[in-house]
Amino acid sequence: MQAKADGANYAPKGKAKPVVGLGEFKVGVVGLDHGHIFGMCNGLSEAGAEITMVYDKDPAKVEAFRKTFPGAAAVQSEEVIMQSDVRLVACASVPDERCGVGLRAMAHGKDYFADKPPLITREQLQQARDAVRSTGRKFGVYFSERLHVEASVYAGQLIAEGAIGRVLSVSGFGPHRLNAPSRPDWFFKPERYGGIITDIGCHQIEQILFFSGANDAKIMNSRIANYNLKEHPMFQDYGDATLVCSNGAAGYFRVDWFTPKGLGAWGDGRATVTGTDGYIELRKYIDVARDPEGDHVYMVNHEGEHHFNTAGKCGFPFFGLFIRDCLDGTELSMSQYHIFRVMELSLDAQESAIWMEGGKCWA
Repeated sequence: MQAKADGANYAPKGKAKPVVGLGEFKVGVVGLDHGHIFGMCNGLSEAGAEITMVYDKDPAKVEAFRKTFPGAAAVQSEEVIMQSDVRLVACASVPDERCGVGLRAMAHGKDYFADKPPLITREQLQQARDAVRSTGRKFGVYFSERLHVEASVYAGQLIAEGAIGRVLSVSGFGPHRLNAPSRPDWFFKPERYGGIITDIGCHQIEQILFFSGANDAKIMNSRIANYNLKEHPMFQDYGDATLVCSNGAAGYFRVDWFTPKGLGAWGDGRATVTGTDGYIELRKYIDVARDPEGDHVYMVNHEGEHHFNTAGKCGFPFFGLFIRDCLDGTELSMSQYHIFRVMELSLDAQESAIWMEGGKCWA
């Protein structure tokens, strides 16, 4: 795997903390179009899952995957995995294909775990909701910017303990490095990746709901632009939105593809959570010009100023909880309602966004 300067192939690793025994939870992988599949499988493996099969139409991608997960047998079709005894299908195919893989997995009695975005249209959202309702299977999503970042895990614990009082506002910032020459053709086509807010803005909406403790929100306004990639006129390299949460908290996020070459990480991902009794800032992947490593949490409350270096201290509890949810029929990792509402809000923001520059219209 490449260094964390390359976001497409950034795959966090944690400590092994199995929640199942050997052979109890087998995983088949379908679709290797995005490097997030390595992080997804790292997390599942550390929680005790076994990656037993892999399929992609590109043999070179399969070979590279099996170097990291040698226990995964290369199979000749998706159908082999669907007909097997795997409990979960994990997928990082092209975004417009992910929902279809999930529908087929659930129809075969498998739970499903998709890279974000797991779907890019309202039709797919309704199909996924219907499939969960009719099959009773899980449709999980890898919202890595919260689930696979120890700073986010620790901040969630501080907020739950009341360290900053009632949450009033959550602001998220998700800049990414473009690395345009390394990107496949589908990356530049909104009909394949869903648009910048559907694609990477869904991370931010998920965090706004989680950190605020709200179960719903409304999109007040949203904006998108193509400032710098005119050779791909429909590509969006900037997006932002303002939300009002159902519990009265305010939300704002910005996502973009403008990480400068001089930054030592693929993006300076941050979040700021303001409460009645203090505030928290997360510096997820780097602490600029001070520490090349990430997972920094800064908190100021009535007790003083605090800095927590959380790397290697919190782990990634989502994966173990998700495995147990699949086996036990619980919703301890993340509710299905939460997942689908996040994606619905992402589609709302994407579809209603004003084009600020570039694209097909300006309003």
